[in-house]
Formats: sequence, C-alpha cells, structure tokens
Amino acid sequence: MPAVNERFTVYCFLASYAIAFALEVLHFLRPRPIVRLLSLVFGAAGLLAQSLFVAVRPLDLASPFGSLVLLAWILAVFYLYGSIHHARLAWGLFVLPLVLGLIGLAEIAPAGPEPSNGGTSLWTSMSPSWGLVHGALLLLAAVGLSVGFVASIMYLVQVRRLRAKLAPGQGVRLLSLERLEEMNRRAILWSFPLLTAGLLAGIVLQLQHGAFLVGWSSPKIIITAGLWVVFAIVLYLRYGVHARGKQVALLTVIAFALLLIALVSVHPFVAGGGP
Repeated sequence: MPAVNERFTVYCFLASYAIAFALEVLHFLRPRPIVRLLSLVFGAAGLLAQSLFVAVRPLDLASPFGSLVLLAWILAVFYLYGSIHHARLAWGLFVLPLVLGLIGLAEIAPAGPEPSNGGTSLWTSMSPSWGLVHGALLLLAAVGLSVGFVASIMYLVQVRRLRAKLAPGQGVRLLSLERLEEMNRRAILWSFPLLTAGLLAGIVLQLQHGAFLVGWSSPKIIITAGLWVVFAIVLYLRYGVHARGKQVALLTVIAFALLLIALVSVHPFVAGGGP
C-alpha cells in the first residue's frame, strides 16, 4: 500500500479510469460519438498519470502493491489500444473493470517491504538478478492470463448473447466466438512457458541463497503451484482431448482467480525488497 502522500496520485488515475468506464457504460446505453471520445480522453489521462507514477516511484515486483499496479498499467495500455483498434466493440466495458479492480486490490493488499535500493524510479532500481528475472517472467505470465481472462469473459457473454438470438445491433458488440477462442488460446500459450520459466527462476534464486526449503508451505507458493497445475489442465484439454469453448473459458476464469489470490499474498522469500 502506498504512503499517504502518494495515495493522491493513485486516486487520480483510479478516478480517471472510473470516469472512463462510466462513460463507456453510458455510451453502451445511449451511443453518442462525443461520449465515446470523452471516455478515451479520460482513459488516456489515467494511463498518463499512471505511467508517470510507475516511472518515478520505485515499485517492487515482489510486493502485492508493486505487482498489481504494474499489471494494471500494462492492461491499461491494452485497454487503450484495443478501444482504438476495435472502435466499434465494447472493449472498455470488459478491460476497464479489470484495471480498476487490480488498482483497488493494490490499495487494500497487505503492505510488502519497501524497496531497499533507495532509487528514485522503477527503471533505475532494477539490476540484473535472478530475482528480477523471476518477478518479470511472472508479471508477463500474469499479463497473458489477464488477456485470456478478458477473452474468456467476452466468450461466455457472446455465447449467451447468441443463445438468446438477439438481433444484429442489440446487446454488447464483441468479436466472434472463433476470434475470442483464438485470443484465449494465444494468451494461454504465451503465459504457460513464462509462468514455468518464472517458477524455475525462483527455484534457482532460492538455491543461490541456500534456502530451497524455506517458505514453500506459504499460501503464495501453494497457490502459484496450483495455478501452474490449472494451466497444465487447460493445455491438456485444448490439445490433448481437443476441448473447445465454454469449458476452457471457465477454467481460464478459475486460473485468473488463483492468480489474483497469489498476487495479493505477501512473498515469503522477500527480506528487504527483492524476490
């Protein structure tokens, strides 16, 4: 959780994203080009404010606050790009709540250790190490899984929409089921190797510190291992038994829930700022 004098900055981009989401909902209910434009302006303003925050504040990838804010920042870029690239689709209705939720979790998550390097920015505080590799790989895996989660939610909504036999133009406008399934597939294929490599980097890190068996009963480690197992099941269902559609989407949602629990948990191996 940030210090009191930093919360104002966090609330600035949080409020900007909230206004952008409210405008997205308004545009969905009563489509107006000006409302759509205003939602993009507020979304871009939130991304700018968050980018400045990330650039000047040392963020620790091993802390719940640091990992959640960085993940929300990357997904905010994904939101803005998707909203412009898929201008006719309800992109922000699905991605912005995820960004808002991650920032909200960062605010209420247990406070991790403060960075010990005394740096003034994220970029200058990073030095090559297994700890950085471990954290960066897991963060990228989280990004992929978050994209898969968004695609899965869109898929489930689209399935329900098609079953309701809504007329063209009614309801939420989304990508086709085939494109959403492909989006989920690519996200999973991207995330699983990164997650595996991140876990292996964590093992190497502990071997270097001679503490291989220390902390392995912690909730964060157990949940992350469970996340890897769910990933493996999803891949088996898709490529082993060629399962498609709703079953894979639901498992992706479960995997994302495990990811959130792992992210808000305090890292058991941190003792002064690095994973």
